[in-house]
This record gives sequence, C-alpha cells and structure tokens, in this order.
Amino acid sequence: MARPPGPPDEPGFPEAVAAPKSRWRVQLVWLVPLIAVLIGGWLAVQAILEKGPTIKISFSTGEGLEAGKTKIKFKNVDIGVVQSVVLSPDHKHVIATAELAKQATDMLVDDTRFWVVRPRISGGTVSGIGTLLSGSFIGMDIGTQKKPRRDFVGLEIPPVFASGVPGREFVLKSEDLGSLDVGSPVYFRRLQVGQVTSFDLNADGSGVTMRVFINAPYDKYVKGDTRFWQASGLDVVLDTSGVKINTESLVSILVGGLAFQSPPDSQDVVEASAQTPFQLFATRTEAMQRHERIVDNYVFNFKESVRGLTVGAPVDFRGIVVGEVAAINTRYDPVTREFSIPVQVRFYPERFTSRYESGRRAGRVVENRREVAQWLVERGLRAQLRTGSLLTGQLYVALDFFPTAPKAAMNWEANPPEMPTVPGGLQSLQESVSSLVAKLNKIPFEGIGNDLRATLQEAKRLVTTLDTQVAPEARGALVQAREALNATNRVMQTDSPLQQNAADAMRELARTAAAFRALAEYLERHPEALIRGKPEDSK
Repeated sequence: MARPPGPPDEPGFPEAVAAPKSRWRVQLVWLVPLIAVLIGGWLAVQAILEKGPTIKISFSTGEGLEAGKTKIKFKNVDIGVVQSVVLSPDHKHVIATAELAKQATDMLVDDTRFWVVRPRISGGTVSGIGTLLSGSFIGMDIGTQKKPRRDFVGLEIPPVFASGVPGREFVLKSEDLGSLDVGSPVYFRRLQVGQVTSFDLNADGSGVTMRVFINAPYDKYVKGDTRFWQASGLDVVLDTSGVKINTESLVSILVGGLAFQSPPDSQDVVEASAQTPFQLFATRTEAMQRHERIVDNYVFNFKESVRGLTVGAPVDFRGIVVGEVAAINTRYDPVTREFSIPVQVRFYPERFTSRYESGRRAGRVVENRREVAQWLVERGLRAQLRTGSLLTGQLYVALDFFPTAPKAAMNWEANPPEMPTVPGGLQSLQESVSSLVAKLNKIPFEGIGNDLRATLQEAKRLVTTLDTQVAPEARGALVQAREALNATNRVMQTDSPLQQNAADAMRELARTAAAFRALAEYLERHPEALIRGKPEDSK
C-alpha cells in the first residue's frame, strides 16, 4: 500500500525497498571453528607422519620399568618412552612396549641391543650411578646389520663396549673362569687396554670360552703367537736371584684380570684378525714357555720311589730343560714279579740345537733319531731321579752320561720307546748304607765280645800274678842292679886303683908305640939291617 503524501513543506526521501536474504551466505562466526578443524587435521596428519616405530622388548624382570615414565636413550639422548609393561603369555618374561622417535627407525636392525641401566658393580667397574636420582632407563646400542626388526630380547648385563668403538674382539679358551667376570680388565705391559666382554660354558662342559675386547690402537699388539694369561693375584717366583713377586695392578688382585704379550723371541709380526681364538694360560711363566713344534715321547722305567715327582716336572740335561714329565704310572712284571714305575716324558729335540740357524728354524740334530739314541745309550746316557729342592722334596728327571753304568739298550719294541735308567743319588746312598749295614750284621760282635771278655779276664789274672809274684822278684832285681851301678860308679872314679892302673897301662902302650915307630923309621932308612943286622958304631 502506497504511503500517503506528506505535508507539502517536508523534503522528499526515497522509499526503502527490502532486499531478499541470501540462502548461502557464510556467517563469520563459523570461520573460527573451521580454522580450528583445519589446524587439528593438519596436526593429526603431521603427528601420523612424524610418529615413530613401536617396538617390544622382552626382559626377565620389570625392575625399573614404568609405563609412561621409563625413557629409552641412545648416547644419553631421549629417543623413546615405554608405553606399557605386561607379562608374557607364558608368564616367564616381561614385555615392554615402547614408542620411539621417527629418526630412530633406521636404528632398529637385527643386532640392535637394549638393556636396563641401573646401578651395577661388576668386574671392578661401577656403572649407572646417575640412575639413583633420575631413575632407571633403557639403554640402546645400534647394530651393524641391515635387516629391520621390531621385537627384541633385552640384555641382562649391559655390553662392555658400544658398537663403533675402534678395536677388535678375540676369543679365549680356558679350563675354568677363575676370578674373572664381565668387565674384568685386560693388561698389556701393565697398561689397561681392554676388558672381558662375555663368557660361556662350553657345550660339553670341558672348559670356558670367553671374549675380550682390545681397544685401538693396542689391538695391533695382538699377534698370531701372542700369549694370554690370568693376571689375578700374586705371581711368586723363587730362584737363585731371590724371591720375585709380580702383579699387574691392585685391581687385578681384587677382581681378577688378564694380560697378554708376545714371546721375547717372537718372529710372527702379523696382527691377529678379529675373533681369533687363543689359549688362556694360568700363569705368565706357563704362557711364556717355549711351544715346541717337534715332540718325541719316551718312557723311563724306575724301580725306586718317585715320591716328589709330579706331572710337568722338568727333564733336565746338564742344566737345560729338554722335556717334561707327561704321566706317571705303575707296572707289574708277572715274570720277575716285580713292580716298577714307568714315567712317560715329552722330549723336545729342538732344544739341542740353536733355535735359529741361518735365519731358519732349527729342527732335529739328525733325522735318524733312533740310531743316535741307541749310540748315546751305548755310551752311558741314562735317566736318573734327582732332588730339585731340599725344602719341598720335589724331584726332576736328569739325563746324563754314566760311563760305569751297566750295559743297556733302548727298547724300541715298547710304545713309547723305553730308555734305560740308573738309581738316583739318594737311592744309591741308601743302597750303599744298606750294604754296609748288611756287612756289619755279618760281623760276629757277640763272639768278639765274649773273646774280649775272656781276654780281659786273663789280663786281670796276669796283672794279679805280676803284682803278687813277679813284682817282689823284680823289686829285688832292681835293688841288685842299683848296687851294681853304684859299684861301677866307684870304679870309674878318677882316684880309684882301676883308673890309675889303666893310666899306667896307657903310658906303657904309648912308649911301646913310640918304639915301634922308631924301629919302622930305621928299617925304612936301612932295610939291609934285616939281613946284616945293625952295624956297630965306629970307634
């Protein structure tokens, strides 16, 4: 309906026309929720794209594991968190489900390792002390394989070294573990250069196999002929220079340890490759013994006591160890009905020559060992038991020449060949003493005593006779002899008649001698006087 006209004096205004409302017009109030939805969707897509892998780790116990709290760390950087911890279907293990960062996807390979980091003391090393305040976490070490993996079995013992550490791992074979443990130190010239990484009992129970890791650059000192030995405790050596006590360190005394070194005369300069097996010796002395390439077996048959002789005792030739005792047995000969002690020895013929001659290893002295051995035995070569220590009573086998020994020959029919022996010095002394005692036993000491007793009785009777009969007569004879001596003294006095008569007789003899001298002189001048006589004096 048209609007009635207004007064003529009012100004004119255009008439408003109502416009119809649009059905599709967007209200501004809906922009905010729309933007929120878009942002949420973008965040959800980004979360899906950035979500890392989910893994499961099996542990023997859930100690230190908490869902939503326990972190997974690599090189002390958080890369994941444990989402849940549940028992395995067989109730024997604990399965921890963890979500890792996307950047850790390529780290989950077949040989990747996980373990729970908690305070530990093992092999002389202390680890995980920081977890006393921060709580336990799961450590991770990247493997070297390429095959991806999502289910893992956690380690009960943390690895000693992480992958990628420069160095090499070697395998050691031993009869027992001793005082070693995972983490026990390995020394080279008393410097700690590695650690024991693991050990296992052999499948047949005959020994222990352990692995050691030698850090670079010390791993280059492990050669093909390197010797490993247990460096636990004290190594006491008693020799002519006194008492020597050797040890690697105080730590090795308390928790055990290993040491390695090449022999002083080593010619093998080639470095050992990783996983090379070595024998683990009990002591350094045993490890550094010369390992012979040529070994001959012989038997020494002794008929005396071998108390003090042990397996491993040296076979000595004039002060040089040329072998060792391998076994000690007993033997009964039904023909002679006698017991003997066959001692089997390992003989090293290389030790009779220089170890190196003209740059080449020395071998046997001669190729025909049978002929030479027979020749030596014919010239008196024998084996003899001797005392190595008066303090401990230990014996050793000595090889030497005994020219006066009874003739003997090698028994090549026996296996191993049998070499003749001679009694030991102590045995010979015992036999000599026994022979002397036997001879002394043959002396009739009782008869000699009876004869001596009878002789003493005769002597007693003789003394009695002398005292009762002979002594008085002898006393009278002595008195008469004294009187005769006194008479003789009186006669020999200068004023005695006998002395005067003797003096006159001597004077007469002197005159007579003078007359004879004068007559002799006259006859010498006038020999004719014997015929004509003495001429008369002219008047």
